[in-house]
Amino acid sequence: MNKDISILAIETSCDETACAVVKNGKEVLSNVVSSQINTHSKFGGVIPEVAARLHVENITFVMDEALALAKIPLDEIDGIAVTYGPGLIGCLHIGLQAAKTLCFLHNRPLIGVNHLAGHIYANSFITDFKFPLLSLVVSGGHSELVYMPDEYTFDVIGSTCDDAIGEAYDKVARLLNLGYPGGPIIDNLAKKGELLYDFPIVKVNGKYDFSFSGLKSATIQLLKRLDKDNQSYKIEDIACSFQNAVLTQLVEKAKRSLDDYQVNQFILAGGVAANSRLRQLVQTDLQEIYKDIEMIIPPIWCCTDNAAMIAAAGYVAFKKGLYSDYYLSANPSLSL
Repeated sequence: MNKDISILAIETSCDETACAVVKNGKEVLSNVVSSQINTHSKFGGVIPEVAARLHVENITFVMDEALALAKIPLDEIDGIAVTYGPGLIGCLHIGLQAAKTLCFLHNRPLIGVNHLAGHIYANSFITDFKFPLLSLVVSGGHSELVYMPDEYTFDVIGSTCDDAIGEAYDKVARLLNLGYPGGPIIDNLAKKGELLYDFPIVKVNGKYDFSFSGLKSATIQLLKRLDKDNQSYKIEDIACSFQNAVLTQLVEKAKRSLDDYQVNQFILAGGVAANSRLRQLVQTDLQEIYKDIEMIIPPIWCCTDNAAMIAAAGYVAFKKGLYSDYYLSANPSLSL
């Protein structure tokens, strides 16, 4: 009989201190997340030095809770997976040092995991992957179209030329004095607004690449023009128009990739995958056109940063024997 494989995973790439225990890549025994959002919202964004300090304070408690909830001792853990990039370098170091220490003390293999691979493999909790597939990874710091011809094989065919999509949402929310994080706030306001304003169609050289900084600039110019002309406006309408421009670009680039690549599945991943309008567009617009391609949309808990997704990716790496040594270091600009 095949032995069950239990992976303990640690995720500290940004402002969540997270630890999880997952059995056989599918069964989540525990998934503990200590969020710092209340702290960083006071500053309108994540302060890297503050985030790293809070990871130091929380990491031991989060690991202890994850193991207690999983009801499994460290001696029965088969491997320890940890995010080593991309992310904030100080934050990544905390998780890495914790993982290395556990591996050294308990003689367990260390498995370095790319944060973006984790976001993609979060979808494996709800379905088995059918290769080849395409994944749209969209979050606060990342916007990529990824082609996967096979298990744990990543080919980034498109990426942002400037701001990530979540970053663009945060910047526009700051312009509108809406608070942080901007994504959920703008998404909720957009539901109450109308498409009254035209935003520019962004053009980039790469066929599948994105650009969002121009939409932020367009928002600035729109607000200046409205103020100059003494025109009243509703924040909801600006939110709706901005979001429509952003998501139209995403969907159009997704269509281009699906036209060119023969795949069995299209996977949505990352924090912005929680956006209600984006989820609707994938379920309706894309599914209507590409009826033979399975559209996978993760549950909300799988979208935001957590350690269960790192464990899911780590499980695949473990089975492939893709272990890391103690020279593994944080790489804030790590690519897939």
